[in-house]
Amino acid sequence: MTDKITYYAIIDEFSSRDRPGGVLRRVINDEGQVDEAFSRDLKWEFSPLLYAAERGDTMFDFVPISEEEAGRIVERIRGLASPDA
Repeated sequence: MTDKITYYAIIDEFSSRDRPGGVLRRVINDEGQVDEAFSRDLKWEFSPLLYAAERGDTMFDFVPISEEEAGRIVERIRGLASPDA
């Protein structure tokens, strides 16, 4: 099975759909399902946030986005982490 990846913008009270606070991806494959957020360490890391939201935690909203949108958010996060930012 080919990986199925769904990307989400992470939105809270300090961010918006146009400028989300972060990005999360859900990867589904033959081995199961894993959720990962792009971290300030500039890598994809396991995240329980979407699981929590599916169980009623409303701290964050998760809006499905395209891979291209996710790429733009990742680049923005990389830019913020850059010493020149």
